[in-house]
Amino acid sequence: MFDLKIIQKEIIEQYLEEDSRPWIIGFSGGKDSTMLLQIVWYALKSIPTKSLRRKIYVVCNNTLVENPKILEYTDKVLKKIEKSALEQSLPIMVHRTQPQLEDSFWVNLIGKGYPAPNNSFRWCTERLKINPTTKFILEKISETGEVIILLGTRYSESVNRANSLAKHERSGRILKKHVLPNAYVYTPIQNIITEDVWTYLLQVPSPWHSSNKELVTIYRTADGGDCPLVIDKSTPSCGNSRFGCWVCTVVTKDKSMEGLIENGEEWMEPLLEIREYLNFTRYDRDSRLPYRRSGAEGVGPYKSEVRKNILEKVLLAQKEIQVNQPNIELVLYQELVAIQVLWYRDNIFDFSVSDIYNSIYGTTISFSEKFNGLKLEKDLLNEVCKESPEDFKLILDLITIQKTRSMLLNKRGLNNDFDTKLSRYISEKVG
Repeated sequence: MFDLKIIQKEIIEQYLEEDSRPWIIGFSGGKDSTMLLQIVWYALKSIPTKSLRRKIYVVCNNTLVENPKILEYTDKVLKKIEKSALEQSLPIMVHRTQPQLEDSFWVNLIGKGYPAPNNSFRWCTERLKINPTTKFILEKISETGEVIILLGTRYSESVNRANSLAKHERSGRILKKHVLPNAYVYTPIQNIITEDVWTYLLQVPSPWHSSNKELVTIYRTADGGDCPLVIDKSTPSCGNSRFGCWVCTVVTKDKSMEGLIENGEEWMEPLLEIREYLNFTRYDRDSRLPYRRSGAEGVGPYKSEVRKNILEKVLLAQKEIQVNQPNIELVLYQELVAIQVLWYRDNIFDFSVSDIYNSIYGTTISFSEKFNGLKLEKDLLNEVCKESPEDFKLILDLITIQKTRSMLLNKRGLNNDFDTKLSRYISEKVG
């Protein structure tokens, strides 16, 4: 068994160091980050109130595609942390991060047609995890000059995590330099083994009045491991058995979701089916365009029909789940609007997000009212270019590029888009 008093003594000494650098604690709701926060919390309780000057931010990132069961548990815990910190006069503040709209999973996968991620093309990690947390850390660095990031990373958790820790190690130093400028990493529980983590959590009550037994039950039910706060590219993926994104196709099998379903959470079965479909499509050549988004030859993004199929599956699953889980949203309204913009950008006019959504939900919602002019322009061009359909497609593509760049308030690269489209048109003409 580890010596808790030694760890708490070190934390107290570090906290009372004569500097104002805030602490940023990465919190995922899993066993390691829960243990870390508990130990820090109890250490702070032993410090006189007048000496509690250093601010502590508990940062939890929501990728917007988190396992719904885990997200529900984590949200409940974060509310208790906020409430208890205020009641106990501790300088602990909770901050939730999430990807920007243009970086979200569905906007990129359904909107732009990015294939489901794999180990060689893990486009999701930076957009969903690294960027949101990095943005918050950099904001704090800008305010205070430097920050200290506390992580519940442990050597015994996996070889990859041990290697990641060793990368930042400095002999004899408690704080390690992080890849971000003016940021340091502190890992108080790095030498604790997994068995001792569970022993601690079951023996020491949560200071924010949560239930560690509930956490144990979730792990047993889901057969899961932590998906750590990801703050740089050296942080390893979650592994084969983890709590993380329910859409994750980087792993071979999602044992945590399968475990939850086997133990009574049958409502999650549609999520597993979508994940399996995504896993299939990323390797299916018939699901992909023969050129990349840059215009270069090679296996490219999903075809429009596949994007439509994925959106239908997600919305159907969402509707089915909301019968008994009304608060669960698999895709946000803002994402649906952004997807429609990107479909216009890619000259997808044969179907719309509104039509798909309304056919499933029986509503009359429009996600594209401001873009109806594009369809009118398409019909007019079609009439003018009856005898030259290839010219019609070229002109429409160029207009669509310009219009959607304006809609997205991002005109960078517009000339390159035009050049790519014209080059492909000329090569097809010559060929």
